[in-house]
Amino acid sequence: MLRTEGLTIRFGGLTALNNVNFQIGRGEIRAIIGPNGAGKSTFFNCVTGVLRPTSGRILLNGADITGLSPNLISRAGVARSYQITNILPNATTMENVRIAAQSRRHGWNMLRHYSSFRDIAEKAESVLASVGLAAKADELASNLSHGEQRNLEIGIALATEPQLLCLDEPTAGMSAAETHDTIQLVREIAKNLTILIVEHDMPLVMDLADRITVFHYGEILAEGPPAEIQNNPRVLEVYLKT
Repeated sequence: MLRTEGLTIRFGGLTALNNVNFQIGRGEIRAIIGPNGAGKSTFFNCVTGVLRPTSGRILLNGADITGLSPNLISRAGVARSYQITNILPNATTMENVRIAAQSRRHGWNMLRHYSSFRDIAEKAESVLASVGLAAKADELASNLSHGEQRNLEIGIALATEPQLLCLDEPTAGMSAAETHDTIQLVREIAKNLTILIVEHDMPLVMDLADRITVFHYGEILAEGPPAEIQNNPRVLEVYLKT
């Protein structure tokens, strides 16, 4: 589904990504791990259009999306969450998801009230149910718990009907119970999506991911199934420290 070829990005004299060749198959849950400063977030930001690479290509389903703006990459089928929760706190849970759904199906229409678009309401209701927030539809997003806000952000991403969902530390700051619920949520939505996830919780990564890619100094150090990564001497040396 997603492939990068020679992906490189430089900030002055600093090479943040160096000739990264990466691919993820349809329906896969792929985790990206590595030390702080390894290039994980930079890679996410290139794939989602936040940063423009210095060289190399990014291909989504064979189409070149290199350097496209975030909104065009989103329309092509890539959605993401952020390390810091990114929601509309003064809108209801339903409104957060409905706005995302409407951006895909109808855009903005000054002559029609959003309630006249029944498909939008149905989509928003379905998404809220899928992330366990149907009972909080009329609650202000700011009143949700931290875990619920993180899941709402996933719901907002799902409402844009992506093919590839990029999750940037989705369990950051969560309690053990919230983390467990989010793992179950990711497993459920992965039945219909391809998931690319950056996460520091190693037990979670080892339990959830089909394959793991390890970044180190802007390059791919290792790649493989969890059991292989856990026993890779170089990964143990530079990251897992066991």
